[in-house]
Amino acid sequence: MINHIVIVPVILPLLFGILLLLLQNYSIQVKRILSITAVIVQIVAVTTLLNIVSSGEILTYALGNWMPPFGIVLVADRLAVWMLLIATLVSLCALGYAVRGTDAAGQHFHVLFQLQLFGLNGAFLTGDLFNLFVFFEILLLASYSLLLHGGGRLKTKAGLHFVVINLVGSTMFLFAVGILYGLLGTLNMADLAVKVANTTPENVALIRVAGLLLFSVFALKAALLPLYLWLPSAYTYTTAAVAALFAIMSKVGAYCILRVYTLIFGAQAGPAANLIEAWLLPLALATLIIGILGVLASTHLRQQVAYLVVASIGTLLIGFGLNTPAGIAAGLFYLPHSTFAAAAFFLLADTIAKRRDEMKDKFEPGPVIAHKRLFGVLFFMVAVLAAGLPPLSGFIGKFMILQAALPHPALPWILAIVLITSLFTLIAMARSGSMLFYRAMPANYCKIGPDREVPPTAMALGKELVSIVGLLLLSVALLIWGGTITEFTMATANQLLQPDDYIQSVLGTGVIP
Repeated sequence: MINHIVIVPVILPLLFGILLLLLQNYSIQVKRILSITAVIVQIVAVTTLLNIVSSGEILTYALGNWMPPFGIVLVADRLAVWMLLIATLVSLCALGYAVRGTDAAGQHFHVLFQLQLFGLNGAFLTGDLFNLFVFFEILLLASYSLLLHGGGRLKTKAGLHFVVINLVGSTMFLFAVGILYGLLGTLNMADLAVKVANTTPENVALIRVAGLLLFSVFALKAALLPLYLWLPSAYTYTTAAVAALFAIMSKVGAYCILRVYTLIFGAQAGPAANLIEAWLLPLALATLIIGILGVLASTHLRQQVAYLVVASIGTLLIGFGLNTPAGIAAGLFYLPHSTFAAAAFFLLADTIAKRRDEMKDKFEPGPVIAHKRLFGVLFFMVAVLAAGLPPLSGFIGKFMILQAALPHPALPWILAIVLITSLFTLIAMARSGSMLFYRAMPANYCKIGPDREVPPTAMALGKELVSIVGLLLLSVALLIWGGTITEFTMATANQLLQPDDYIQSVLGTGVIP
């Protein structure tokens, strides 16, 4: 009976999404209560799953009791549940910010929010490549609608680029899935791991092509160079709460790279072993460089945060690209840090923009904002997180990645690029903070709109900042419980690089000879 809990993170957002759709004519307060309740219940379910899988147990759930590899299967191991926990925590903070008013700009915001979680949770838990494609499409539909929430020319333009590029990725995904199914007769990932390792020589070339097509799709989802161009505009022009939620969406591609290329195309995959090892690390380093160049060249704070997301993807995939237990563990520690920091920065950028009137988040001298000391402190804390300075979690994550890279032949490149880009991030953050807080001018010297916002009361300000502070506290929790989390991520890395337990749990038999 305990295996039934595996489906709860998938079925809950779907059921609540349907319920919210049926209640679309009810007040926004009812929708808010239901939506927040749904996310809290998901957090409880995921925490329960985490307690179970922490011991190394892998839970499987065969839908309709159709046994793998013939039916749909959900699999909860350490990696899947770690991603679920990060996603649900970020979604709660993003939703807490949205219910302050931006959710009312469209009738179906909460329905789409739950469908987004349905796609995210399903992608993390599915044990089947075709159903991974299905959940990707759910993600695409929900995220496209959320991106356009509230309307606007810039949102529409960014959304068009977003959907067209991702539809191309979906087409490539279908090509790859079709090749694998035509050659091997299965799309169950555990079964694919067995059959790829034992494939006949005449199939090897096509299997490698399919594997590289899949890598292109996942690289697109992760915004890896050169497929990152859709991300900066999409994340810059959507609402702050949606951008905060999207901070975890970009990690879905990184998750898929780690899952597929340790399970199906890992060291045990015979002629297709370590298929992307020669590609991933160089592309990750290049992505980090291009992301930081975007950070330095940004003219708006939200644009700068979007490029920080690109840079964080590069840093994360450097750890995964090392293809060692220490490197993967470091990446899995850095992943929640980068997600929480980016989400907090998007929300903070929105609160600052609202107080600068026509200047919004432009890097131009604007009016002195209300509560400037408070926002200055928050900006400093988030900037330290983003730059990876001690003593916060970003420093620990980057230190672990560099430590894991010590035996790697590319160590000089990794060391130089990570340290230099960290310095440039610090310079960019210092410039941004100076422009927003130190070069501010009295209101009578600035262009002030006719409806300048009245400074909020202490209670209203507290409600506005609770989500930002919550995300910062989650980053602090990574620091306080760093030892326990590091042990967990190391155990997760070892479990990924030794996939026999996963295969045995899903198939019952048939581990790779």
